[in-house]
Amino acid sequence: MGFETYMSVALKEAEAAGQRGEVPVGAALVVDGKVIAQAGNRCRELSDPTAHAEMLVIRAACAALGRERIENAALYVTLEPCPMCAAAISNARVARLYYGAGDPKSGGVAQGARVFDHAQCHHVPEVYEGIAAKASAALLAAFFKGKR
Repeated sequence: MGFETYMSVALKEAEAAGQRGEVPVGAALVVDGKVIAQAGNRCRELSDPTAHAEMLVIRAACAALGRERIENAALYVTLEPCPMCAAAISNARVARLYYGAGDPKSGGVAQGARVFDHAQCHHVPEVYEGIAAKASAALLAAFFKGKR
């Protein structure tokens, strides 16, 4: 059985977020080969600085499953999670994190805060970076080019 990526779901959510005027980041949370939750950023729409795609899918998946931990989940996100989202990923006990583009400005996994490297981090997921990185970075570049 080969690796199946769900990054295409996250990319569609990122595209939709960009069309709504949000920073185009999307996420999909998968359990046992089934997409349990998917979302794009909604910070502006909800007037909520925590409404990042990752936070939204973790909240939705926990609600759908009726528990605060999702140990057997895989999270696909188009951009390296920020420190807030990385902490939520750890607290939710997400098993695997797959992300596209790195985020040198606000990343919290491989750059910046490196949340999973701290002794205070109680759970470290398996991390796979660079999945559909070019497509993810292109969405972000096009969005910000239009803003400047």
